[in-house]
Amino acid sequence: MPGKANPPFDPKEFLANVGEGKTILKFGKGDVIFAQGDEANTIFYIQKGRVKVVVISEQGKEAVVGILEPAQFFGEGCMKGHSVRIATTTAMEACLITVITKRAMLAALHDQPKFSELFMSYLLTRNSRVEEDLIDQLFNSSEKRLARLLLLLANFGKEGSPQQISPNISQETLAEMIGTTRSRVSFFMNKFRKLGLINYNGKIEVNSSLLNAVLYDKPEIQRDP
Repeated sequence: MPGKANPPFDPKEFLANVGEGKTILKFGKGDVIFAQGDEANTIFYIQKGRVKVVVISEQGKEAVVGILEPAQFFGEGCMKGHSVRIATTTAMEACLITVITKRAMLAALHDQPKFSELFMSYLLTRNSRVEEDLIDQLFNSSEKRLARLLLLLANFGKEGSPQQISPNISQETLAEMIGTTRSRVSFFMNKFRKLGLINYNGKIEVNSSLLNAVLYDKPEIQRDP
């Protein structure tokens, strides 16, 4: 009797379950997943929750360089020679995260084309985001940078309806991400609300009018730094 054929490989199912070289961990709000300077030998995949990425300078100054969401990887720097972590990652809310050893990750990339395709798509998307962020910092005002960040956090342009932005993302975090002060962010948020570009009552709800203001360079979103 012929043997039963193995089911087709599903990369998302692979990431959602414990297996050789894989563990599933839960983190509570405020828990440090790894700290800058820790040994780097694992890759992480977010099943649920949001993760904040912070870099700390030698003088102790902190900068938020990213907020990661479900279906995103992080910690992959260990695959390109980083022996220690170059940032600190913290759970912004309850998180469910798959932890994969470097060895298991390399094996999956080598043996499973669908998984390799998924990971490559993530890397290309992230690289594009980094380039866009650099252009944003170089050429746009802090007001326009905030507008763009709010659109990104609300998932405008992605599949599905735009989402409300979690109250866990504070004005201080927004300020660190766009390189300005909290008071400036507060001023801009109040301005956006008065213009009807956002609704702001605990959670932030971004309206499509904010997207139009950014895309078409409306005068209410200033261009001057």
